[in-house]
Amino acid sequence: MSATADDPALYNSFLADLLGVMAYGELSAFERLSSSARYSPTLHERAVLGRMAVVEFQHFELVRARLEHMGLDTEAAMLPFQPSVDHFHERTRPADWYEALMKAYVIDTVAADFYRAVGRYVDAGTRELIGQVRSTGESTAVLQERLKAALADDPRLASRLALWARRLLGEALTHAQRVSLEHEFIGGLSGLDKDGARELVSGLTAELAANHARRMADLGLAG
Repeated sequence: MSATADDPALYNSFLADLLGVMAYGELSAFERLSSSARYSPTLHERAVLGRMAVVEFQHFELVRARLEHMGLDTEAAMLPFQPSVDHFHERTRPADWYEALMKAYVIDTVAADFYRAVGRYVDAGTRELIGQVRSTGESTAVLQERLKAALADDPRLASRLALWARRLLGEALTHAQRVSLEHEFIGGLSGLDKDGARELVSGLTAELAANHARRMADLGLAG
């Protein structure tokens, strides 16, 4: 039983942080995909990324609606996470279309794994919202298809994209660990103390890395 189970105000405080970082993540994903579309080699590919960007904004709207239903201001909930999320994206700017595709693939799938794992510790309604927001099946399939096609057309891309994916994973895991521990929402939602939360985050990090390695293997790349 979570330590917050009998304290709705405390639970909602931790939940607000979780939803705040989710909301800003979705808003940033919308901006990132819109920006990355400029690298597209064809108008068709630009439209594909544009469509994904629209979906990300729709996901932001879902989280915003939940925050407002809780009586919370969406901007206030997002602001504590803006510096770290923006810093992450500044550090991982793609250099071309292929790196933009890989970034979208890695970050969206790792984020989906992260929030699904956190969903183990929240109420059923929030778990359902996470499922809606982090449902990446269609987008993941599209990105995977395009990455596989690019690698088949130019096998020389493999080593560069494998290195880029490893860097993205490292940055993403570091970011997730820092945000989780600094804002303590995983510990709060799971009812663990700081040591327990660190252990939980460490195990989650290993789980995310293993899932990523399997996805890279599916692309024919080293994890």
